Amino acid sequence: MGLLYRPDNMLTLWSTTVLSAAMSVLLVAGPAAAAPNPADPSKVIHVAFEAADDGFDMVRTNNSLYSSWVGEAIYDSLLTYDYLARPAKLVPNTIEAMPEVSKDGLTYVLHIKKGIFFTSDPAFKGVRRELTAQDYAYSIKRILDPKNRSPQASSFEGKIVGLDALVADAKKTGHFDYDAPIAGLETPDRTTLRIQLTRLDQTFLYLLAHATTGAVAREVIEKYGQDTGRHPIGTGAYFLKDYVPRSKIVLEANPDYRGFIWNFQPSGDAWDKQLVKDMQGKHMPQIGRVEISIIEEEQPRWLAFESSQLDVGELSGISVGKALDKNVLKPQYVAQGVSLYRFVGPEITHTIFNFKDPVVGGYTNEKIALRRALAMAYNLDDEITLIRFGQASRAQSEVPPGVAGYDPKYRSSITYDPPLANKLLDYFQYRKGADGYRNLPDGKPLTVKIYSSASSQDQARMELWKRSLDQIGVRAEFPVSNFADNLKAASECKLMMWGLGGTASIPDGSDFLESFYGPNAGQGNLGCYSSAAFDDAFRKARVLPDGPERQVLYTRMERQLEADTAQVLHLSRFRNWVIRPWVKGFKKHPILHADWQYLDLEKH
Repeated sequence: MGLLYRPDNMLTLWSTTVLSAAMSVLLVAGPAAAAPNPADPSKVIHVAFEAADDGFDMVRTNNSLYSSWVGEAIYDSLLTYDYLARPAKLVPNTIEAMPEVSKDGLTYVLHIKKGIFFTSDPAFKGVRRELTAQDYAYSIKRILDPKNRSPQASSFEGKIVGLDALVADAKKTGHFDYDAPIAGLETPDRTTLRIQLTRLDQTFLYLLAHATTGAVAREVIEKYGQDTGRHPIGTGAYFLKDYVPRSKIVLEANPDYRGFIWNFQPSGDAWDKQLVKDMQGKHMPQIGRVEISIIEEEQPRWLAFESSQLDVGELSGISVGKALDKNVLKPQYVAQGVSLYRFVGPEITHTIFNFKDPVVGGYTNEKIALRRALAMAYNLDDEITLIRFGQASRAQSEVPPGVAGYDPKYRSSITYDPPLANKLLDYFQYRKGADGYRNLPDGKPLTVKIYSSASSQDQARMELWKRSLDQIGVRAEFPVSNFADNLKAASECKLMMWGLGGTASIPDGSDFLESFYGPNAGQGNLGCYSSAAFDDAFRKARVLPDGPERQVLYTRMERQLEADTAQVLHLSRFRNWVIRPWVKGFKKHPILHADWQYLDLEKH
């Protein structure tokens, strides 16, 4: 589906507020005919995101982690993941059982549960709107509609019988015919969805568990059009109550939500056993309201957790040193009942190059040499030690640990070597001027621009970049903007260089490699990179199951990225979550992000 993008520093904090019952009854709105929702409106959890979303039309979002985080709570996908199972395990969500699969593996039949309803909206004209199979067919079609320019479109490219022909016709006519019959996407009745693939695809079911394929109602899309991202209407556990872009997001429990019983099996470790003890048998969701504030700077977020205003926090940067001692909670936090959940996330951080940029872009030898020198000059060990406080490890490949296709034996051919970087620049005529900084081969000044946010951790990385580039005589500028604006600009191929993180949206390495697939330029491929050799290997690999044959192609793609120096590959991070004792049911999932529906809060 494509990586979910986030700043490459992260501290997300949550808090709870227990309101008086008399006041909080007013918080949940919805149709009077709706079945009672078990969520308690007096249980309010406050969340701080470190960067803004880019709206909640999941087809059009630029793979923003924060949009997906909220979108998962609003929209219902056909499948989801078992909350406790590791590695990630698919389970039914809005379908009666796992899909029926034909013997040849090409046809999937899914039966939608009856009695699931969308949150009320004027688009439904006062009628309770039940979820149907047609809603999922429509939602999949929207991903392929060329007008939507969805970053997820390539995930379905060439996969569903008849769909590519409809897309081709839409590109010619400028109109996508949503009513045209498609042999591979049929709804024989209101609750049956039949999907026929053109070829075997071992990752296809993962796509049906992604928020992008979550059900939307055609009436809602046609009513709100381009403004759908501010009016998300789904069948999920929560609905969007208030939204101030780049400032505040408020979710409330969906009064039409069907609910579920918390009944997950522990893996055997002590953490899972405690979760089961705390949560087993509860009617979910329990949390009635989620308030999300956008707070870009780390220090105030950490101080809020430290003063018990916030209840769950993801540590990064200076907060690691404040909370941990040799990866163990400091005594003062243990005494407060705080617990630590630690794992390696399925993610990487990297600095992308814009291949359309006249300075660092292009595929000629001198341009590749410039990018290679920049990559070899960056002191990643200093970042891990001084900025990450040791909470990261060097990434050797684009595919990280924790997803299918990761090769623990793979080693990148690009290493830290400033002396060699200098020699490379000398050889390709990037000569130094009187000021000690290099010029382009044509004699014009060479200046690279590396974009970042104003966060203290980002600025520390920019200082490290400055020291690193000074070693090879490359002048640099460091424009500052917020994450949402940088993401938008990168999706339009406008940023020369930008450092960010990417986390898995499905537990498969194709999710990461897709970010360099040529046809995705401007639609998830933020560096606008294009390589015929890479694209050929990618197309061949995506039809193969995880195994030796696919791994050969993965290695070929990794080496091609290195040959072109398509990025400066950085690190994978250890995720450290600190949890206040009144939060129950917390276990961070490697793929799911919106876990509020699985949690409970004790009054304190």
